[in-house]
Amino acid sequence: MRTAGLSLRMGFAVLLLFAVIYALLAVIATYMGAGTPITYAVIAFALVAVQFFIGPKIVERSMRVRYVSEQEQPELHRMVTELAMKAGIPKPRVGISEVPIPNAFAFGTSKKTARVCVTRSLMNMLTRDELEAVLGHELSHIKHSDMVVITALSVIPMICYFIYFSFFWSGLFGGGRNREGGLPMMAIAVIAFVMYFISNLIVLYASRVREYYADAGSVELTNKPHELASALYKMIYGSAGLKQEKVKKEFGSMRAFFAADPMTARNDLKDLRAADLDRNGKIDEYELRVFAENASVSRTDRAMELFSTHPNPVSRVKKLGSYL
Repeated sequence: MRTAGLSLRMGFAVLLLFAVIYALLAVIATYMGAGTPITYAVIAFALVAVQFFIGPKIVERSMRVRYVSEQEQPELHRMVTELAMKAGIPKPRVGISEVPIPNAFAFGTSKKTARVCVTRSLMNMLTRDELEAVLGHELSHIKHSDMVVITALSVIPMICYFIYFSFFWSGLFGGGRNREGGLPMMAIAVIAFVMYFISNLIVLYASRVREYYADAGSVELTNKPHELASALYKMIYGSAGLKQEKVKKEFGSMRAFFAADPMTARNDLKDLRAADLDRNGKIDEYELRVFAENASVSRTDRAMELFSTHPNPVSRVKKLGSYL
């Protein structure tokens, strides 16, 4: 099964995250008493609740989403309806995002309240099969409840940072210069900051796994890995021509909602051009097969990927080639 290995990797990431938070809370419990971890657990649930309630509205406003009817976009609705039926999920609400970057994304608090959106520039750029493959990717995010999973996991780094912030200032001022008061708190603050850094890396890893997972889901729904590879290539090409300073300023905080990271598009395009053998602006089945067999990712790019919400595009396209 295509997703068996990805499921194991995701399960490992979740176990690591809970091990991190358990270790940190155990340290605090040893120093402060057993009741303290309960406080942070309550804080965690509160943070999750707040994100769940206000998250969709923030996305709608930030990404300039306008929901469209079947009369306005009959073909878009038809594709979403057919893919949702294949995926075995309720049809999500369909919207158009009025941002100048070619993109598609899904969000919501559950499968029943999910929404899927595409930008107008993406619709103008892709063929029908390419757009269907991208929508298959987004509906796979909904099927796997990725919005809920990543939101829940993201709370753990927030807890670590909150503990670091609280204990750092308490140790600095509350404990004063008393070794018995200030130093243990500062030690916990340092541990919490290290745990915050590690847990952030794990959440980013989980996010990249979810992207591979959604790619595999798109292939299962459409059986056209080359169309998704071609769509990714076109999205990166479209993003590479934009002013990076403006993209970073307006959408830097929303990078996780882009099918391809617009902040790295120029460098990504250099790597993916090799897949377009006939330079016609798309990747066909033959080109994907050749690229998957011959392309490689440098150690530098692999290291940079550790700090990204998205997989390296070369690795991602090579993985799509393995589904042929």
